[in-house]
Amino acid sequence: MASVTEKKRPWRVLALLALTLLVGSWFAFRSPPSATLPPAPSSSRAERPFIIDVHVHLGPDGVDRLGRLMERWHFDHAVNLSGGVPQRGLPEQLAAARSSKGRVTVFTSLDYAAARFPDYGARMAASLRRAHAMGARGLKIAKLLGLGLPGPEGALLAVDDPGLDAVFEAAAELEMPVAIHSGDPRAFWLPTDDKNERKDELEAHPGWSQYGQEVPSFDQILAQLERRVARHPKTRFISVHFGNAAEDPDRVAGWLRKYPNLYIDTAARIPEIGRHPPEKIRAFFVEFQDRILYGSDLGVSAEPEPLFLGSEGKTPAGAKEEDRFFSATRRYFETNDRDFDHPTPIQGNWKISGIDLPEEVLRKIYGENARRVIRLDLPRP
Repeated sequence: MASVTEKKRPWRVLALLALTLLVGSWFAFRSPPSATLPPAPSSSRAERPFIIDVHVHLGPDGVDRLGRLMERWHFDHAVNLSGGVPQRGLPEQLAAARSSKGRVTVFTSLDYAAARFPDYGARMAASLRRAHAMGARGLKIAKLLGLGLPGPEGALLAVDDPGLDAVFEAAAELEMPVAIHSGDPRAFWLPTDDKNERKDELEAHPGWSQYGQEVPSFDQILAQLERRVARHPKTRFISVHFGNAAEDPDRVAGWLRKYPNLYIDTAARIPEIGRHPPEKIRAFFVEFQDRILYGSDLGVSAEPEPLFLGSEGKTPAGAKEEDRFFSATRRYFETNDRDFDHPTPIQGNWKISGIDLPEEVLRKIYGENARRVIRLDLPRP
């Protein structure tokens, strides 16, 4: 069993577990001020592709607000990755999705509370089956697995822990894709000092730092993820945050060529991929146009809670931050503009350049791939 000995860090484990299990409401996310960018694309549905955001965190009270955002920024469907589990959160999230009039799909969560039992894998697989019967369409696994979830003997459960095999086999049997978050940006393993380009983000969230912790390294976590994907060729994996390795698109490309059951989303990683040469990333998107899904990492609860826009800072996100988040993302995909501000300023101080994707590629990434991978039966524009 691949695992790392868990030191006595109960505060860290409890904090990570609490963060992952909170479903009924979304946190008060914040980001620093920014300048207004170009307006959203045309509101004419005939002039734009059907857009599915596969990476949204929605509180049950946020459906109406999400609907207004969808109208304002012209996206058509959202996949809520904060679905909870059958005994906690999922019933409320499914009810909220029903009230959205078909605009929200719900993924269930891994039943992390079952990890303390010797038969944790069987319990988690049973939870997945119950969630599927209730209406969940996929499974979301948070970075807690691998970085903060102890098993029954106190050691961290690795992403590729064999005791969890039953969960992924059940996902294949039920045709439920697995959206998996493994690890964090490489900078989170470095000291939070002036040399760390994510200093502001880590100072706002000291609990996100892996530096000095008894956890696997950045590369070890990715190796665990790869072994998990390889072990279950019939399971569809969506490796979120640009495959969990936006710093290394060559590594992600190698995985996509090797594992036909692997897909990636773009959530919260436009700043990172946008710093690579635009010609290289454009070629990446064209080569893997059938394997990339659009995601934002948008968090929505009822007002007055601020939106979560890919990350958070110390200042509540307002209209300018919302505009920058959505406009810069579309600008990145749809234009060849050079050296403009990226969507999430707290993630680092650099410029990005657009990749001007062909219309056919945009259509797939914005929606067609999600329809196929998640098995979404949605109306077409």
